[in-house]
Amino acid sequence: MSLEDPVIITCSISGALADREQCPAIPYTPEEYAAEARRIVDEGGAMIHIHARRPDGTPSYEVEDFQAIADAILAEVDDVIVNFSTGAIGVPIDKRVAYLRACRPDVAALNMGSMNYAKYSARRKEFVFQTVFANPFDEIIALLEAMNELAIKPEHECFDVGHVGSLAPLVDMGVLHPPLHVSCVMGVTGGIPPSARNLALMADNVPPGSHWGVIGISRAQWMLVAASLTLGGSVRVGLEDNFYLPDGTMARSNGDLVAKARQLTEDVGRRPATVAQAREILGAPRLGRPHAGPVAQVAGLDAPRR
Repeated sequence: MSLEDPVIITCSISGALADREQCPAIPYTPEEYAAEARRIVDEGGAMIHIHARRPDGTPSYEVEDFQAIADAILAEVDDVIVNFSTGAIGVPIDKRVAYLRACRPDVAALNMGSMNYAKYSARRKEFVFQTVFANPFDEIIALLEAMNELAIKPEHECFDVGHVGSLAPLVDMGVLHPPLHVSCVMGVTGGIPPSARNLALMADNVPPGSHWGVIGISRAQWMLVAASLTLGGSVRVGLEDNFYLPDGTMARSNGDLVAKARQLTEDVGRRPATVAQAREILGAPRLGRPHAGPVAQVAGLDAPRR
């Protein structure tokens, strides 16, 4: 990658955990996801990362919720790259593969290693949340094999340098096929600290010929967006990762965050990728819109891939 390459702006539209008490703009229903997708695409976003929710806002790993959200988004916008999360704690692999198989997203995120995952309060001097985020190699390989079968492009979410290093053996085994799409996730307690130098270190370890970008968590996001843009990478913003604009104002929508990412991209002399350019860069061609009605879902029939 180089500074001459278009920047893929991805938006993580909701996440699974934050709620409207924290940020009123987080979408819950398929119609709200679709309205946010319209704002994202209008402001220059090329890919939308989806965690499914039920209409009451609770997280879901059910086929029907992923399908309803994806259908609503693709009915609202002419084209966008649909990216499904596969990360979860306590959700069996088979269940995560089931919604990939039924809905056939263009891209699916794949966490590349296990880690402590926590939130720390300096004021309280304690961890306010902590867990072990388990992503063992056997689960990574199972998800990769499903993505290969379904022609879904994996997005490798790497929370530390060691996760980037885990790509090479999978390529050598033949279950992972270059060119790769790698996202450097920074700012999670338990993962690599968020700094421009650490991002440069991770980028230096990404296999040659790969596309890479940054996912900055919380208010460090904008510094990391700027660092990625100047290092030649792409960027992700969105209400899963951060609610606030650089001036501290809470975003009114995902569109506000994407608009700022686009502005920063142009301010450093780079250009945002169109959806068509992003598809070409990632190797995720548009192959037709999915449709999986209730009968197909119950019968376990495959939907055609978008």
